Amino acid sequence: MATRTRRPPAAASPWTKPDQRGRQRELKRQAVLQTAARLFNERGFHATSLDDIARQLHVTKPTLYYYVKSKDDILLECVRAALGMMKEGIDAVRESGGRALDQLVACMRIYVDIVMQDFGMCVIRNGEDPLPPPLKKELRRLKAGIDHEFRRLIAAGVEEGSLAPCDPKMAAFMIGGALSWVGRWYRPDGELDPQQIAEQAVALLLGGVLAPAQRRAAARQRKKTQEIPA
Repeated sequence: MATRTRRPPAAASPWTKPDQRGRQRELKRQAVLQTAARLFNERGFHATSLDDIARQLHVTKPTLYYYVKSKDDILLECVRAALGMMKEGIDAVRESGGRALDQLVACMRIYVDIVMQDFGMCVIRNGEDPLPPPLKKELRRLKAGIDHEFRRLIAAGVEEGSLAPCDPKMAAFMIGGALSWVGRWYRPDGELDPQQIAEQAVALLLGGVLAPAQRRAAARQRKKTQEIPA
């Protein structure tokens, strides 16, 4: 009787499946961007080298080029990620509807929360200045979209009566500038946590620092000034 020869079990492949490789590559790419953003924020863009980033990740400099093209490309991706998160959050608020004032408050909270994160701080502390002109143009386009949404909400708030009459463009610049500055001075080990900072920042920008009685007095004075003939 003939005996059947058993085949040895197939050797397990040391390579991962394509979909797993894609996920692993993206995780590593995000680690590169996150590490770079933190170093850019701590040391500055020009004072941080690709060697510094590689050293923090325990890899060689050539390894980085598998995930990014250049240091400029890293900064662009960090800033693009932050602006993308802002846009995604603002779009979600817009889709949810509601009063313009409530939407504005929600968008302000989203904005200030992101500028306290690594990618958001990268926008504020490094900005577009280190980048070549073509990349600067792209970032300005993304920023303009966010600014436009703030202007739209402010104008709608004035129209619905929840905001005092004002120039939406000027108001958007003031709100955006003040919230952006949080990304300059915020420290994770500070006295206030991100939620407390966001709450106080929004309250101060919308309510001001004057007591209610003083606000009413100031409003009356502005009205009198406006009524004086030129």
